[in-house]
Amino acid sequence: MFHGFKKLYFVMKNLVKKLIQKKLKISFAESCTGGMLASSITSISGASKVFNIGLITYSNQAKINILKVNKNIIKKYGAVSAECCEVMVKNLTRISKAQINVSVTGIAGPNGGTKKKPVGLVYIGVKRSNKLLIIKNIFKQKTRIGIQKATVKRTLKIINSLI
Repeated sequence: MFHGFKKLYFVMKNLVKKLIQKKLKISFAESCTGGMLASSITSISGASKVFNIGLITYSNQAKINILKVNKNIIKKYGAVSAECCEVMVKNLTRISKAQINVSVTGIAGPNGGTKKKPVGLVYIGVKRSNKLLIIKNIFKQKTRIGIQKATVKRTLKIINSLI
């Protein structure tokens, strides 16, 4: 799929192993990564023991209809915002019943950025039990796939730090 896949594979393999050992389930609600997180985890044998749900809520309509993000949040803050990311991960938690839930929303480019919200701006939300993290990232990669890949790598590091 992309360069550096071997390294990502080993990170995912270790993550799946840790999740299995600790009997934890994980779910994703992805926007700008378009399923790359779910794809990376399901490429690992044994993922079915830990991977619960992967939703690609790419459009605002999907965020509203599936993840029940209030349209006023999107109107006021935008789909690429800490507020939207937080609602995405909280509502995913209700839907999935997994112990670890992750949401990602951002601008992968090469178009769509503004001064306030540049290409590479990505919010990653992770909820585990009562711990909720919403992390703002500005990735400097020059390509869409580069930003998506950087998002997946950063997300995996965050998840690993919480297990």
